[in-house]
Amino acid sequence: MRTLTGFICGLIFGIGLVVSGMSNPAKVLNFLDLAGTWDPSLAFVMGGATVVTFLGHRLAQARPRPIFAERFDLPTSSVIDSPLLAGAACFGLGWGLGGFCPGPAVTALPLMAEGTLIFVPCMLAGMWAARMAKGRFEGLVVGPAT
Repeated sequence: MRTLTGFICGLIFGIGLVVSGMSNPAKVLNFLDLAGTWDPSLAFVMGGATVVTFLGHRLAQARPRPIFAERFDLPTSSVIDSPLLAGAACFGLGWGLGGFCPGPAVTALPLMAEGTLIFVPCMLAGMWAARMAKGRFEGLVVGPAT
């Protein structure tokens, strides 16, 4: 049942990405082009996603435990370290240059959107490289050690 629920949620998410235009890199790049052909419509998509996430998070936290698990698995760290900053920078650069973030890129594969067949393998290679480099960056602290 857990797998079926995950599949249905992923399907709804993917359909939402296609309907909202998030799987179209030109639309995303126009949203990021503040000085040119700026398209503010994706701000409404992000705003709607933020509201749905906020409400869903509140509903989930009101439960004693998840429906398909024994406990909630929430992050405990609030440390801003170099791997977090490097990952955020790589994500932002990839999104800005390619017009895709991972979810919409995978969603756009069947649509054969321009650039998808180049972006997705590069994204997967970047994920692999990050996993290989993870051990080298762990424990690296930005600023004075405490």
